Amino acid sequence: MPVPWFLLSLALGRSPMVLSLEKLMGPQDTARCSPGLSCHLWDGDVLCLPGSIVSAPGPVLVPTRLQTELVLRCYQETDCDLCVRVAIHLAVHGHWEEPKDEDKFGRAADPELEEPRNAFLQAQVVLSFQAYPTARCVLLEVQVPAALVQPGQSVGSVVFDCFEAALGAEVRIWSYTQPRYQKELNFTQQLPDCKGLEVRDSVQSCWALPWLNVSADGDDVYLVLDVSEEQRFGLSLYWNQIQGPTKPWWHRNLTGPQTITLNHTDLFPCLCIQVWPLEPDSVRTSVCPFREDPRAHRNLWRAARLQLLPPRGWRLDAPCSLLAEATLCWQAPGGGPCQSLVPPLYQANVTVNKTLELPLLNAHPNLCVQVSSWEKLQLQECLWADSLRALKDDLLLVETRGLQDNRSLCALEPSGCTPLLSKASTRAARLGEQLLQDLQSGQCLQLWEDELRALWACPMDKYVHQRWALVWLACLLLASVLFLLFLFRKDHVKAAATARAALLLYSAEDSGFERLVGALASALCQLPLQVTVDLWSRRELSAQGPLAWFHAQRRQTLQEGGVVVLLFSPGAVALCHEWLQDSASASASAPHGPHDAFAASLSCVLPDFLQGRAPGRYVGAYFDGLLPSGAVPALFRSVPVFSLPSQLPDFLGTLQGPGAPGPGRLGERAKQVSRALQPTLDQLLQALGDPGGPGGGTRDGT
Repeated sequence: MPVPWFLLSLALGRSPMVLSLEKLMGPQDTARCSPGLSCHLWDGDVLCLPGSIVSAPGPVLVPTRLQTELVLRCYQETDCDLCVRVAIHLAVHGHWEEPKDEDKFGRAADPELEEPRNAFLQAQVVLSFQAYPTARCVLLEVQVPAALVQPGQSVGSVVFDCFEAALGAEVRIWSYTQPRYQKELNFTQQLPDCKGLEVRDSVQSCWALPWLNVSADGDDVYLVLDVSEEQRFGLSLYWNQIQGPTKPWWHRNLTGPQTITLNHTDLFPCLCIQVWPLEPDSVRTSVCPFREDPRAHRNLWRAARLQLLPPRGWRLDAPCSLLAEATLCWQAPGGGPCQSLVPPLYQANVTVNKTLELPLLNAHPNLCVQVSSWEKLQLQECLWADSLRALKDDLLLVETRGLQDNRSLCALEPSGCTPLLSKASTRAARLGEQLLQDLQSGQCLQLWEDELRALWACPMDKYVHQRWALVWLACLLLASVLFLLFLFRKDHVKAAATARAALLLYSAEDSGFERLVGALASALCQLPLQVTVDLWSRRELSAQGPLAWFHAQRRQTLQEGGVVVLLFSPGAVALCHEWLQDSASASASAPHGPHDAFAASLSCVLPDFLQGRAPGRYVGAYFDGLLPSGAVPALFRSVPVFSLPSQLPDFLGTLQGPGAPGPGRLGERAKQVSRALQPTLDQLLQALGDPGGPGGGTRDGT
């Protein structure tokens, strides 16, 4: 049985949380005033002509505030319409003109001249109302005794009953005087629909609304509509975006009771449901039940894509609006966290699906954009990501400007911002004077500035060359000696020349599988291959973190023309399905630890496959008996996928690329790798309790 977590009726009956409305009997419009005021409502509507603002000849009444209240206008007890009551608060604007000295004497001799101050202050107040497809303007005459007039003080209010409007409509109200002495007041309100008001027994258009029950059962979400067999109604699912128009996703005209099934991967916080009877002028009622659903928020971030657009643009694409923060950061070569920078981006409520401009004077490959939510990093993209340009070994200088042209400089390093010319034992402190000279001579690139701060990127290549000149000379001599030695072993020279880098990625499931991966990596090292695997880099992995370590290794491998090897196991396949939103249980079946580079790498590997950049860069493999051939996700079959050790010759040939030896030599190397790999594989299969393994007879080299 489905377990309901959200139960809602789009035609709510009586409930303590539902607003009960006052009923006004009869169709007549009325007006009433607060004590001390007198008011009169003109018969019929008037033209809505605000006119231009004019100067007040003296004290005048002007509207200062609008208030609304919902009531029901009823023609019979069960035949009512929603109506908007409007209260206009009035105040005195302007002052009495002080008479001149000769006028004062005249007023004392003629008391009739004091009559204006003893009379009434009168105003004609226009109230304009718009609610598609209705538009009305009414005129109210208001009088206040002059004795109550105090400039700038409120004199009371006038209440108008009332403007009829449709349930769920958006209404706009304006108020001004004739003539107009100030800018008109305006007020916009979204009226509730049948589910938010106690009107089911009074408003006939609410009688026919269907009942909707939203419930969950495992991975599925059910929309159950309980209506009569003959009733026809429309149902629409749409994405309600705060930034931009709504996006329709699914629409049907249906008849009778219906049950509609959604997969949990279809849920988003902005996914809303709208339902209405297929009748003329029927009320449409909407509800968005997944705003607080954790799975909907996870799906939203998995669907979000961050792009950096040349030359200085960035864009965040997502189905719904995101409550997130975006920051600019500096990624130094060699890994490590991306360090936040001063230039401000839109800190909160990042605008999605819109290209924004980075506040930079010049672009730099070390600059990145991070998007975080609730202090958790969700997305990061760098300027070098698309072109795979190497990060520059530049030093970022932060300039702080003070009064009287005073300025201070510090260098952004992993330990913090190190002041130049300091006694710290860092590279920036040792080269402080040279960096100042580079800045003054224009060798540094200015990235950003405002009135108080600036950022500069200074190249460090020449200092590295000076420091390591003798080392390079020694390396050249050693290389010459090695070259002479290799001349006597041409076959080894050819193998070394054709050596190719290979980065192995796998899901760290248990110690047995790690030993199997280690055996494969050790065997591949005996060939002309430069093998990198996280098993041999645990110290760097712990220091840098899995994501930063993978970024650095992937970039280096691809720049050297190497290949990334994806080793698929049940846990790795489960992780891939989780990212591809094919299975809700993937995260539970594939736990990964702090050293699991495979889980961290999926955020970068998947875009390469989705955008068609994987062929030539990636190769897939799985072990005989551990995984059926059909278990590898279809997305990854755009590159060769091999079964090991049964397809080792083809696998080794693909790894070594164009420089691979002939079939005979390749077969000998495959036998060597198989002899090193098979004992560990047999031990793992025996530990799993199935030596033959599921799908052990399957061989797939797609």
